[in-house]
Amino acid sequence: MGHTATAEAGSGGLTATEHRLANGLRVVLSEDHLTPVAAVCLWYDVGSRHEVKGRTGLAHLFEHLMFQGSGQVKGNGHFEKVQGAGGSLNGTTSFERTNYFETMPAHELELALWLEADRMGSLLVALDDESMENQRDVVKNERRQRYDNVPYGTAFEKLTALAYPDGHPYHHTPIGSMADLDAATLEDARAFFRTYYAPNNAVLSVVGDIAPEQTLAWVEKYFGSIPGHDGKPAPRDGSLPQTIGEQLREVVEEEVPARALMAAYRLPEDGTREADAADLALTVLGGGESSRLYNRLVRRDRTAVAAGFGLLRLAGAPSLGWLDVKTSGDVEVPVIEAAVDEELARFAAEGPTAEEMERAQAQLEREWLDRLGTVAGRADELCRYAVLFGDPQLALTAVQRVLDVSAEEVQAVAQARLRPDNRAVLVYEPITAEGGDAEIAAETAEAAVTDENEESAK
Repeated sequence: MGHTATAEAGSGGLTATEHRLANGLRVVLSEDHLTPVAAVCLWYDVGSRHEVKGRTGLAHLFEHLMFQGSGQVKGNGHFEKVQGAGGSLNGTTSFERTNYFETMPAHELELALWLEADRMGSLLVALDDESMENQRDVVKNERRQRYDNVPYGTAFEKLTALAYPDGHPYHHTPIGSMADLDAATLEDARAFFRTYYAPNNAVLSVVGDIAPEQTLAWVEKYFGSIPGHDGKPAPRDGSLPQTIGEQLREVVEEEVPARALMAAYRLPEDGTREADAADLALTVLGGGESSRLYNRLVRRDRTAVAAGFGLLRLAGAPSLGWLDVKTSGDVEVPVIEAAVDEELARFAAEGPTAEEMERAQAQLEREWLDRLGTVAGRADELCRYAVLFGDPQLALTAVQRVLDVSAEEVQAVAQARLRPDNRAVLVYEPITAEGGDAEIAAETAEAAVTDENEESAK
């Protein structure tokens, strides 16, 4: 059975229909005939928060294994067939999900659906020791290149471990540890697949130049015979008190090009009005070169070469407000930290100006339009809201909820959460004083944070 959504206020005229197969697979379709392309996105409700101690990194490792062939597709065939048809593809892993996606010429949509169904239904036929060892080495090398051997590369991992207590499902990041990657066995991977890679644990979205009836017929043809699985354990409880209650701190001495102050603030869970208010607060404070912290630290004081403050939205645990400042020259971190605290205190006392609210809301609206403006971005957002919040239609009206937030709500979340006793702090001190290009280093660290939350498959 399917239902069609009417275009709601704030949706930009976009619509989506939702359907469910007998085996539990949820299917979301959104027509867009502007260009002759179609995007396929498949989200599995499994991420690093579902892992157990001693087997961290398994969700991300399995993302790689999904590109190693399946029952009817050998070796690197998934890439070869999609790219040979003029399409693009990839996969990512986060705390809360693993996704796979293709963007195809519209007339090649059936191929993408067949490929996704083949590995959902028959990956275990192709999964063997050789592919396991091959991808284990790939993931370990990825960790070295992106985290262990780049400036500030392990910052996100360290701050996450500080912000979420030991034993919490978000205490470790998706990349996993070297020891756990080495310990993972072929049977671990097979059990992981049998538990989580089932149609009733997934949402499939198809967006673009599609014929809905034909698309549904293909989905039923290729996915309909794959059996569901009811053995998935419930994810561990990720709830925590609203604030940390103290300032947690770690000093790291490494060969980095500049001193750095990084901090993670515990903020409201995604999907709440308070999370939207927090997003606006961080946008005013650190979202780009017009933000308060950038103007204060980089432009006015010239004590930093880069300053940013952004929200890592999480649905199953408190979100994180991520502060990242790279110092200029020989400036000491306490100077930066004092200025940051002064700006946060002033913001909490006064709230945002009308101009700042308008600019922040416009910035978040543009980001929303950018995501929904492409068929791939819209397919991903529809899956996100279906998996994390149960309703893909929420993706089409998300911006309106941000625009409805008041300046008073933004001020209130700043007063309650952006305090010294609600943050984990990481201070980087260079081993040598040779300096370097700190702006490049800042971009490297920002990319590492993004990669950690959305691990690229290739």
